[in-house]
Amino acid sequence: MAAKRRETPTKGDLREQAILDAAEVLLEREHTEPMTVESIAKGAGISRGSLYFYFGSKQEVLAALVARTVARLHLDDQSADPGLPTHDTVRRAVENTARTWREHGHVMRAAVEFGPEVPEIAQLWRDTIANNTEAMTRVLVAAGLPDDKGPTGAAALAQALCWMTERNFYHASAQPGGLDRMTETMVEIWCRVLPGE
Repeated sequence: MAAKRRETPTKGDLREQAILDAAEVLLEREHTEPMTVESIAKGAGISRGSLYFYFGSKQEVLAALVARTVARLHLDDQSADPGLPTHDTVRRAVENTARTWREHGHVMRAAVEFGPEVPEIAQLWRDTIANNTEAMTRVLVAAGLPDDKGPTGAAALAQALCWMTERNFYHASAQPGGLDRMTETMVEIWCRVLPGE
């Protein structure tokens, strides 16, 4: 008989989430209060020693926070609804990315900035871009772009556009209203590569 799956989070799960929530709040006010293991623990309502039961360092907390956040960026085949016009599928994917930057911009910016120092964060970021590149390659191929390995094939274009979207949203997220304008710009750029657009 199969073991029954746990439906409710354990006390440990809730404590981990509290630690990650505290770290995200601290990232939002990094300019006034530097994030330390002590400040994360205090924000989570636990002792510094208790935090080390869950995470070995500030970098591990940051990596877990980035992992939680970028999971929302992962596109899947559900975002490419076959009944939806390609233009609408592209808009949905770009808007999903913009929404995550809007809601968790401090974490996203930290992922870009700390990536060079924390290999786990850099890998999470690369994996996310690779996932989204694969999903958008399928969208571009379905729209009629060549499914080949060349520099003008769907995969190369999707990869370039995913990295361009990431970099532009990184810069736009630092300006009031920047993400709204950049969302429209990126939708336009993505759609211009579609055949017949």
